[in-house]
Amino acid sequence: MAANTKAKDRRVAFATIAGTTIEYYDFFIYAQAAGMVFSTLMFEPLGSEFGMMLSLATIGISFLFRPLGAFLAGHWGDRFGRRAVLVATLIGMGVCTTLIGLLPTYAQIGIAAPIALLVLRLIQGLCAGGEWGGAALMAVEHAAPHKRGLAGTYPQMGVSLGMLLATGVFALMTGVISPGDAFLEWGWRVPFILSFVLVLLGHFIRRSVDETPIYQDIAERKQQTKAPVAVLFKKHWALIVAAAVLFAGTNASGYIATGGFVTAYTTNPDGPIAFDRTTAMLCISSAAGVWFLTTLISGIVSDYFGRRNTYLFGYLWLIVFAFPMFALVNTAEPLKVAAGLSLFAVGLG
Repeated sequence: MAANTKAKDRRVAFATIAGTTIEYYDFFIYAQAAGMVFSTLMFEPLGSEFGMMLSLATIGISFLFRPLGAFLAGHWGDRFGRRAVLVATLIGMGVCTTLIGLLPTYAQIGIAAPIALLVLRLIQGLCAGGEWGGAALMAVEHAAPHKRGLAGTYPQMGVSLGMLLATGVFALMTGVISPGDAFLEWGWRVPFILSFVLVLLGHFIRRSVDETPIYQDIAERKQQTKAPVAVLFKKHWALIVAAAVLFAGTNASGYIATGGFVTAYTTNPDGPIAFDRTTAMLCISSAAGVWFLTTLISGIVSDYFGRRNTYLFGYLWLIVFAFPMFALVNTAEPLKVAAGLSLFAVGLG
């Protein structure tokens, strides 16, 4: 019996981490491409500065739709089960990512190109919102009470692994392809099209996991609520608002330090740093590795010292090391840039 339980725990952990890794690989390759190529390929008439601003804004716009995705996934997850929703969000994200990799550019179809890009990014936001919360639910609801902190880290470990995979693939593409026309013509598309293969793998892995015991119990007792979101807000609105505001700060910090902003800032040929793309990707990858390790450690620590104390420590770390991180990035020395981003990533984890 104990062996079966351990095998089930490993299967749930693997499925949660693998699915979230694939989902956030899709999410992060968009952020990397927004910092490197979309300003040129999709927003060319606006010029380099305004094109870059709008390109990076499309990263942020998706966050407006993530809460809606989370609500919809939570609503459907309470009615139809966690696994079905997670499979749907994974497929939705993968299809959108693959289509972005196949999109014509502004030079080819005009304004239809950035409009299509924006629509696909908004759907990505919906899917990502549903993915993370659903994966956390699946992991925690399968876990024993004394291991829920560790189990809750599984989806977040997948986020940092997705970042590692995304930056690694882009580093490979920028390293083997000349930085000129070839990368802009087709090289940037390869990481997006690769998503189709990853999603098929993730779908197979997710299908192998049983529905969570808590949902099975709810279904057996026929206690599914017709409007779970309405009931949730009626009874727990203050907790929802507090959690959302707190998590917004963490998310914003994460995407500044490891997402499109740092990519654009460090690879701008007219900027103060002007790294080549491969160097920038390697610096971000080092931070993603630290993010992964400290996420795992934080889950273990939270099972002993509490979620609130662990979270407050992480927030304090972000506040203390925000300015040193930017100071190290501005040295324009690769090792110091990597160190600054990695130092900040400890608090993110």
